[in-house]
Order: sequence, then C-alpha cells, then structure tokens
Amino acid sequence: MNSTPSPRVAVIVVAAGSGTRLGLDAPKAFVGLGRHTILRHALDGVLRTGTPIQVVVVAPAGREGAAETDLLEAADAAGVSRDLVRVTTGGTTRQGSVAAGISALLPTVQTVLVHDAARALTPPAVFDRVIEAVERTERGIVPVLAVIDTIKRVDGDLITGVVDRSELAAAQTPQGFERAGLEAAYQAADEEYTDDAALMAEAGHPLGSVEGSALAFKITTPADLDRARALVEDSPLPPLPVSLDQAPRAPRVGVGADVHAFGREGPLWLAGLEWPGEPALSGHSDGDAVAHAIVDALLSAAALGDIGTHFGTDHPEYAGAHAEAFLARTLGLVGEAGWRIGNVAVQVRANRPRLATRRAEAERALSEALGGASVSVSATTTDGLGFTGRGEGVEAVAVALLTPA
Repeated sequence: MNSTPSPRVAVIVVAAGSGTRLGLDAPKAFVGLGRHTILRHALDGVLRTGTPIQVVVVAPAGREGAAETDLLEAADAAGVSRDLVRVTTGGTTRQGSVAAGISALLPTVQTVLVHDAARALTPPAVFDRVIEAVERTERGIVPVLAVIDTIKRVDGDLITGVVDRSELAAAQTPQGFERAGLEAAYQAADEEYTDDAALMAEAGHPLGSVEGSALAFKITTPADLDRARALVEDSPLPPLPVSLDQAPRAPRVGVGADVHAFGREGPLWLAGLEWPGEPALSGHSDGDAVAHAIVDALLSAAALGDIGTHFGTDHPEYAGAHAEAFLARTLGLVGEAGWRIGNVAVQVRANRPRLATRRAEAERALSEALGGASVSVSATTTDGLGFTGRGEGVEAVAVALLTPA
C-alpha cells in the first residue's frame, strides 16, 4: 500500500520577514497574538481549507525550530498529516524566500498558493476561493477588496486630481498560480517585485481575481497588531470573576531546575544565545539548561507536568531545537490553561561561560520568546564544589509567577 502523500495543492507561508515596522526585536511571525504567535494563527486558517494540501513554512534563519513547533501543533489540531507539512529556511528577500518554498514542494503539487504569515486572520474560505479559481481558469488568482476611500493624486502637499476608485482594488494573499508557470517566472526573474502577482504579470501570465476578506489585513504597524489582538480576544477587557461558588484563582509560583554536561560537538547554546568558542552542552535538544529550567518552572506553576511530558525524547521534532521553540510552546500551553506569565527569574550556576558579559542580551532573548514577559537572569559559581565547580557542566534554577489570564 502506497502511503506517500500526493496533494495537488500546496500553500507556501512566508514567515521570514523582520517586522522592523512593528518596533519589536523579534521577527514579525513570532510575535505574540493572543495565546499564540502570528504564524500559528495564520496556519490555523491555512490548514482548515477544504482541499488536501501540502504546507511549507519559510522561516528566518535561526527560527526554524519555533516555526516547526507552530506548524506541527497546527497540523495536529487540524487533523492534517505531519507528512504534508515542513519548514524551510528563507532567503534575504521575499522572492528568495518564496523560491526556497517552491524548491520544497512535493512532486505531485500542481497549484501553488503563496501567503504572507502577516495576514494571520485570513479565513479558510479565501484559500478555497483562490484554489477553485486557479484550477477552473488556469490563471493566476489574487484575492482583492474594493477600494472604499476616495483616492487623491498628490504632488507634495498639493492635491492635483482624483483617481477613479472603480478601477482600483487592494490586493491580498494568498495568491494562487499554476506551479509550472510560477517556477518558470521565478527562474527568469531578474529584479524584485512587490508581490508574486506582479512577477507573474511581468512574465506574461494572465491574472484574475476573487473576493478577499476584511480579516485578511496585513499586520505591519503597531496599530495593525492592536487591531488583530482585539479581534482574537473574546473581549478587549479581562472577564470579571462573577462566580458565587468559588473564589477567583490566586497567582501560582513554580520552580524548575535543569543540568547538562559539556560534551556535545558544535556551539554552546545557553539562555537563548549562541556562545562562540565555548564547549557545547549535551542533550536531546541544544542542551540549553537555562531555557529548560524556565520551561519546568512555568509548567510546574500551571500544574501541567514537566519538560519531559511535553518535550521528551518521544518528541523527535524537538531534537536540536533552541530556546525559542521550547519557550514559545510553553507560553501557548500556560495560556491555553488560563494563565498569564507574571515574571520569571533564573539563576545559572557554572564556571563558564561568563554570563555577566551578555546578561541583558540573554534577558531580551528569553523575554521575546515568552511573548514579552519579564525575565531576569543571574549567575554564580559554586566555589569549586560539585560538577559545576569542576567545570563539567551547567546548572540552572528558575522560579516563575503566573497570574490568572
């Protein structure tokens, strides 16, 4: 019996953007949106289309593990086979990232949709409309919205005319194309275009349109992010405790600890950072004892078990994963359980590396992975006592405070 997946449609989700206009240090797709990331919300819409599809997420270098966590969770929630989803590393430009996604397609794929993860709330019905139109017309298809505002032509601060808005439409994603034409257009492209439809039009391919959605707006600025967050929350205000049967939940504190020995080949990863020139820690993932202690503290506070329950060796997707993958998933777990992170404090016990030189950088990296939660890092030695004193490894102890969401 042949179990090889054979979808005819694929969606390339471009998640490699920097997100500098959001004013945050994290790549846009990995910014928190409600209880999940922007990318996870985008994938929930992609994976609930009415057609069997392959999904390829194009992630920025260094964020592949976090992207895979979101992708596998979304696939499991949607009942989609893990054989039909994968993550690949993006390029330095959007076109380079889409080209990387094209190279990861299964041989059976004939129709390709390209979607921006930043359009995180795009409804599944938009994907269905694009797929149907591409297969029916054999054209490139773009979802569009009519332009409602009156459009003026300006020269500096002077209005010089009016543009007929009946001839205008705002383009969105996903944009769909026949695979052969898309591959050929990308191979021939010698300049950058604003979207895939523009590239295809330049290559001489006819384009059509279908109705888009007001929910498919692109999260680009802080105001866009605020709008998206308001839409994914049940209410912009936290619910008031009105039960007469029980008191509101009190805050909870959890403690976590982890130890790893030096001994693996490759670079050291600790506190979410790479430490060139330092010996690497052994472990199923990257051996980041600091991140793992934080995970255990958060899970302990939420009464959700421990790191082995959710990230152990029976979860091969976390082999080699870095801190952001573990922490982003843990953030989702405690959020789904109804908790919000108050703060986390972690102490590192080791002779090396010297944490003081990069303490602020480590706190930023860990905080970003936890959706902006406050994280403090301190370090000490054990005065030559024990395995850390002998320089054999690293120990970390973390304390986390959770408050009701």
